[in-house]
Amino acid sequence: MTAGMDILGWLLLAAGGLFVFVGGIGALRLPDVYMRMHGASLTDTMGTVLVLAGLAVQAGWTLALAKLAAILFFLLMTSPTAGYALANAALLSGLQPRTEKE
Repeated sequence: MTAGMDILGWLLLAAGGLFVFVGGIGALRLPDVYMRMHGASLTDTMGTVLVLAGLAVQAGWTLALAKLAAILFFLLMTSPTAGYALANAALLSGLQPRTEKE
């Protein structure tokens, strides 16, 4: 593996870790369920995509790359569906989004 690919892989992993960290803080500190879902979706999509991309660069053209691609595919197919179901359930239960600063 060349040094450039190694550096690129570590940069992607670090950026993914940063997105996961920021999304975790958002999920803890944001005041509304809908806003917290935004923080969680940041972690679930961009953070995971960057981490898996970094792992794929580190793995090279192996069977591990195919497995990482399958994980990414299933994650990108199920995550929006789960987020929609959660938001819809919150809205149907009567929880209204915040519309102004409180």
